[in-house]
Amino acid sequence: MALKESDLVLCTVKKIEKTTVFVDIEPSGQGTIVLSEIAAGRIRNLRDYVSPGRKIVCKILKISKGHIDLSLRRVTSKEKEEVTEAYKKEATLKSMLKTFSKDPEKILDSIKAKSTIPEFMEEARENPKIIESFLSKTDAAKLTKILADRPEKQKTIKKTFKLMSIGPSGIKDLKAILETKEAEINYLGSSKFSISIKTTNPKEAEVLLEKILKQIKEKAQKHKTQFDYKEK
Repeated sequence: MALKESDLVLCTVKKIEKTTVFVDIEPSGQGTIVLSEIAAGRIRNLRDYVSPGRKIVCKILKISKGHIDLSLRRVTSKEKEEVTEAYKKEATLKSMLKTFSKDPEKILDSIKAKSTIPEFMEEARENPKIIESFLSKTDAAKLTKILADRPEKQKTIKKTFKLMSIGPSGIKDLKAILETKEAEINYLGSSKFSISIKTTNPKEAEVLLEKILKQIKEKAQKHKTQFDYKEK
């Protein structure tokens, strides 16, 4: 698939020359990152962010005459996690396809033209019939069996927030606000809490966590309690 501006891509740092970082873009291509796009503010040690051989997730700023300008600092931690996970799943699916297909890349391209690899794999596990949209019935059956033999590993989706009550019934209020059976909430200290869900479907877990955090915010307002949450 052709790259375009604002795309998020996985890169490998190739070399650093003065204030420019040269990278290889997965699966093919090259780009550069200027110092001002590495991180916001003053950079004390460039190697804290980039070093030869290191994998980083970047955003495409501009494509001109085959030259690609990239940014590292404009990528959020959530975007970084999603892109890294997507590439891992693509590598896993490619490995599966190689066991029976001579051209796994072609199959991957056809899938990515209609969906993302993570979404396809999630849907394929729940409804194997959709695999036949991209493969013959024989090959679809083979992939269905491989997916069944390799169940998705559980992943912990976690977010942090602040909750502080200065009222006389503070502890009682906090317990009422944080009561939920859909996620695990832990106190981290200094009015900070973590909320997490173990799941094989990160996308659904993200939606559920956002719903629970919205409920916590609404209950906090009723109890006149300070709530602070910033999505990263």
